[in-house]
Amino acid sequence: MKKLSELYEGQDDRIIQAIKINSKEVREGDIFVCTMGVTTDRHDFIDEAIEKGASAIVVSRDVGEKSVPVIHVSDTNEELKYLARRFYDYPDEKLKMIGVTGTNGKTTVAELIYQLLGPCCAYMGTNGIKCASFSEKIRNTTPDVDRLYLYMDRFVQENCKILSMEVSSEAFFRHRLDLVKYDIAILTNITEDHLNIHKTLENYIDCKCQLFRNLKEDGTAILNSSDSHYEQVKSCCKARVLTYGYQRNDTLQIISSRETKEGITLDFIYDGKTYTLESKLGGSFNALNLAAVILVGTRSELSMDEILSRLKQVKAIEGRMEKLEFSQDFSIILDYAHTPDALDKILTYFNKIKTGRIITVTGSAGGREKEKRPLMGSVVLSKSDFVIFTMDDPRSEDVNQIIDELIGDSLKKNYIRVLDRKEAIEKALKMAKANDIVIVAGKGRDDYMAIGNSYLPYSDYEVIENYFRKVN
Repeated sequence: MKKLSELYEGQDDRIIQAIKINSKEVREGDIFVCTMGVTTDRHDFIDEAIEKGASAIVVSRDVGEKSVPVIHVSDTNEELKYLARRFYDYPDEKLKMIGVTGTNGKTTVAELIYQLLGPCCAYMGTNGIKCASFSEKIRNTTPDVDRLYLYMDRFVQENCKILSMEVSSEAFFRHRLDLVKYDIAILTNITEDHLNIHKTLENYIDCKCQLFRNLKEDGTAILNSSDSHYEQVKSCCKARVLTYGYQRNDTLQIISSRETKEGITLDFIYDGKTYTLESKLGGSFNALNLAAVILVGTRSELSMDEILSRLKQVKAIEGRMEKLEFSQDFSIILDYAHTPDALDKILTYFNKIKTGRIITVTGSAGGREKEKRPLMGSVVLSKSDFVIFTMDDPRSEDVNQIIDELIGDSLKKNYIRVLDRKEAIEKALKMAKANDIVIVAGKGRDDYMAIGNSYLPYSDYEVIENYFRKVN
């Protein structure tokens, strides 16, 4: 908490408890910032915020006299960044900041770094916020500015020294991270995604590049030299650049990766020496993710023996090729894959090791780029033995229409549509026989379903868990 006079010169000493941009979340003593959303002008909710106990209001237009101090600024969205950082005493400067960006692999890499670096490290991303003392779900991969600095401050209060965070392109598009400077920035890969926001691939890439422009002068960029946009991203880096991939001149050169029943075995060269990592993570695509994490370890005062030993113990990342065990005689895989590239990688992997059928449950989020849907549908139809198309955060779109676009002009007949996602998953589980693989793709460990303008409680994991409670 802070006095209002500490935040704004000339104001009184009333205590400010927290910063809020959602009037419905305002509590006694909060300061309400009237930011402009995509479709919402929060100046319209000032009276509601005051009724709920707001002690002060920050505005960018004339709202007349109010019963609490009204602070005028030129741009409330811009002001929020500075206010939140000031209110929480610049928590980003008290943490070693590690940012991970890319279309696919962000969660895996950021979580692996969190597990590798131990109790001094915190995590923020798709799987929530967590450190040694707490773990909570959050709505966005990279939170809005008011929550971003709140979470950072919580990590500081818990004596964390490092933050491994996923950095979304939308976060830079919305200017949430403009003031954050990073010690380490990592690129996993870039494929076409989120064009509903960015409109063009070039805009999307430019937002990814912003992470590397935000590197500290003595920071380190860790880049995937195998990615087709590597050179473009590298050109944005003014700090030291380390690379990983399959080229001889890479800082970490992958020699080979072998898929096994237990996971993958990775052979690589670093600093002139050859090493082997036996990982429990499945899929050859994880070789690049692991390589990036190893390089982070080398920048964190860990010996290579320590890095390999710790990574060997990691079994799975929540919602990322997560194998669920309920004493069934078939495999259940929970995965967040929701792009053509991610679906292709996971299905290619399981086709290599399957001894039964692959049954895939999937959909496509509403209000997002429709262009990828036929590509997604083509991948799952061609690489699955059977597909159940269903809802996945439909928002205001018709689920049947989304499924029509997923199927496109495919002549495949190895699918059904079950609109309700819970029923779709249960259908797949009932169909599965010994040695089959049921892949539930799209939502991972999300705990909501976005329908219309509402976020309703929902969890793929809980649907599966409850199913086996009933049948066992």
